[in-house]
Amino acid sequence: MNSPGVDSEFEFELRVCRWAEREWPPDGDREGSLVVARQLGTRNRRWDTIVIECDPDGLRQRARFGERRLDSDLLHVVRNAPAEWAWYRDALPEPDYPWQYVREAVHRADDRGIVETRRDGNRIELRRKWPYPDWLRRVIAIENKPDLDASAARDLRPQLDRDVALAMADEVWVATAATGNRVAPALLEDLPVEAGILVVDPADLEAEVAWYPRSLASGDPGTRILEHPGGGSHDRSAARFEYADPDWKASKRLEIAERAYERGWRSFVDAMRPDCRHFRLREDGQLLPWCRAKDRPQTSTECAGDCPDFEPEPPVWRTNGWPIEGGPGKRYRALLAERRRRRRPNEDGTEN
Repeated sequence: MNSPGVDSEFEFELRVCRWAEREWPPDGDREGSLVVARQLGTRNRRWDTIVIECDPDGLRQRARFGERRLDSDLLHVVRNAPAEWAWYRDALPEPDYPWQYVREAVHRADDRGIVETRRDGNRIELRRKWPYPDWLRRVIAIENKPDLDASAARDLRPQLDRDVALAMADEVWVATAATGNRVAPALLEDLPVEAGILVVDPADLEAEVAWYPRSLASGDPGTRILEHPGGGSHDRSAARFEYADPDWKASKRLEIAERAYERGWRSFVDAMRPDCRHFRLREDGQLLPWCRAKDRPQTSTECAGDCPDFEPEPPVWRTNGWPIEGGPGKRYRALLAERRRRRRPNEDGTEN
């Protein structure tokens, strides 16, 4: 990895997330609120960085439902809960799965305080506490490739073609690290014309647009490419594909937005070992993970339970020997969780 200012794609990804949180959109004024997350998508596709453009009033109303995400079953309940008491099977649309799971979701929603329930004999009735808001405006997908050369662009193309055809996101971008040189025209030809290219200076957290993306028809039916011809430029065999229903796309987009709302991008520490005595968070324009044993930034893959340098915090750090109860690892988690909460407004419009 030779890109200036970054030691790994993981670090570049965190810097792109921080840049997006501060500066999105790359040109023009911000017209709403943002939620930025990383490593989210569908079962078949995970994007490096997700920017959720939100309606500010809707986002404030979303805060009523708590910081935890609403999964597909809970969304089915809260989006359709009636204003007046009704039996849940009369109130909610017919699901494409057994009603027993809907009943379980109704109880979960009640336990979380986001709907009200009562019994009428053997029947469970429900009513909404608040309307579920229309808070999602647009989904922006960014693929991070700090070392974007012709080979990397060719490798990216099939996946970007799938993103463009499906149009789950409203825009698709590739972010690459600034090198001081212009992006070669030949490189642009290796990527779909619909995908934008963003050149990011990771050290200064600045970016410029090398190629603007086309807006994708996220509200229309999409094309799910199942198989690309694999025989090179002379392969004339047909691709296999199927159509994606607009309602399915809308549901998946909202589920992605809900997961982004819960996680944010600072949840990277959840996949690392901050309870290791070598783990640190260093301030370098933003808080980034640092390994004292390796004397460099580490990736979430490296900082796993099987790292040969892992050493648990000494017990004394978690008791009387450390000024913060629980030890530094617990403090790092709390610090990043607090910064994540600050990005979510309260329902009265104030920030956390």
